[in-house]
Amino acid sequence: MNFAEKLQTAIDCNQSLLCVGLDPSAETLPSRFGSPRDLDELVQKCEIWLKEAIAHTKDAVCAYKPTLGFYTALGPPGMALLERILSRIPSEIPVILDAKHGDLNSSTLLARTIFDRWQVDAVTLSPYPGQDLAAPFLLYPDKAIFVLCHTSNPAAVSLQEFPNAQAPFYLHLVAEVQTWGTPEQVALEVGTAQPEALARVRAIAPERPLLLRSIWAEGGNLEDILAAGLNATGAGAIVPIPQDWLASPNLKALVAGLRETVNQVRIRLPHEVQACPVWLPDLPPGDRHPHGDLILQLYDIGCILFGEYVQASGSIFPYYIDLRKIISNPQIFDKIINAYAEIVRDLKFDRIAGIPYGALPTATGLALKLNHPMIFPRKEVKAHGTRRLVEGNFNPGETAVVIDDILISGKSAIEGAQKLESTGLKVEDIVVFIDHEKGVKDRLKQAGYRAHSVLSISEIVKTLYDLGRIDRDQFDALNEGDD
Repeated sequence: MNFAEKLQTAIDCNQSLLCVGLDPSAETLPSRFGSPRDLDELVQKCEIWLKEAIAHTKDAVCAYKPTLGFYTALGPPGMALLERILSRIPSEIPVILDAKHGDLNSSTLLARTIFDRWQVDAVTLSPYPGQDLAAPFLLYPDKAIFVLCHTSNPAAVSLQEFPNAQAPFYLHLVAEVQTWGTPEQVALEVGTAQPEALARVRAIAPERPLLLRSIWAEGGNLEDILAAGLNATGAGAIVPIPQDWLASPNLKALVAGLRETVNQVRIRLPHEVQACPVWLPDLPPGDRHPHGDLILQLYDIGCILFGEYVQASGSIFPYYIDLRKIISNPQIFDKIINAYAEIVRDLKFDRIAGIPYGALPTATGLALKLNHPMIFPRKEVKAHGTRRLVEGNFNPGETAVVIDDILISGKSAIEGAQKLESTGLKVEDIVVFIDHEKGVKDRLKQAGYRAHSVLSISEIVKTLYDLGRIDRDQFDALNEGDD
């Protein structure tokens, strides 16, 4: 799961855009802890305080943001404290390390430390060294960077508003940073209580996540700030809680209240209609198939049809599966890619191999999502050009996982796997979306392959019947066909 997915999951799970800063500071230490006598006591009391803050907010936030400078200011005890605080943050909530890092020479080592050792999910960077600074951090495809593009510090005005208010430098910065990487990896940090400045950033970067800062300055209006900073779907902004709230004995209630306020504002704000219609399931509550909504989506858009259909093999089935439509519906296509990924990411392989033609879009999506190179065996070998049997770069001895759409006889999957093996590749696993059953996985096993499927035809039929999409006669006819 990359940073963008982890953040969205936390937002959905906790229904929150809120972020909590975890900064050990004597100035903000709650008065109930008294005045620390020395550094060791300060570290000890800050640890208790910040762990309590995590316990009180973990169900109501989408991210935590420790500021590296506060910990380094405390010396070795502070760095040890940071590791202990990080270990207390629930693994499902992303951590954004506020480092404002700006040194080229130490970037590679810092990226290794924070991403490999500390397992944080994102880091804030200074923009001025340019893309060279970001490069070592972007080598981690499941992590992200937040590049500072605007600050509320009054002394910064002469820099970020240069040369004039109509074409300020900070907007040039926003445009430039977006060339460094995808929205999943490169986001922006925006410090301002001025909705106008925030709106200008959002206009140039409509798809980038924004880490908001300094929004609680006197006179700031939360609804105006959210209207300026949220994206077209009412998301895309990470909202900080007021830092002085961490000293309040009512922290939990305050955060819960702010979450509700933000969510109500999001509901009231108008949002653009998405280019593709969004399908919403009408599943009843209670136990249901984990992919029940996807089954209904496929049925509702005509990917699952019932009647007498001649298959490619010449057999007549009481149903027909047409997955070619999914590429025209990004919402469903994304769900299908994620369903494949749940299986594929647990397998061992070097290359993702899509079987032409139906599975090529899916294999491409998986390659992008899992950051693995893709290849594919040709359906037919051209009589001109390179006459390659397998397209793409690979080395003999590498392992390819085969991606196909439907297992009916297993013939196309086996033929594709054998073409790959004829070039020196190894194939151990074949992953499909729908298994026709009737022993086809056993046939693949006899051929030397492990078969995996997202769904089986019997699961599809039962779900559609249970939820009223097909009647009893259709259900019985389909079950008779499986005898």
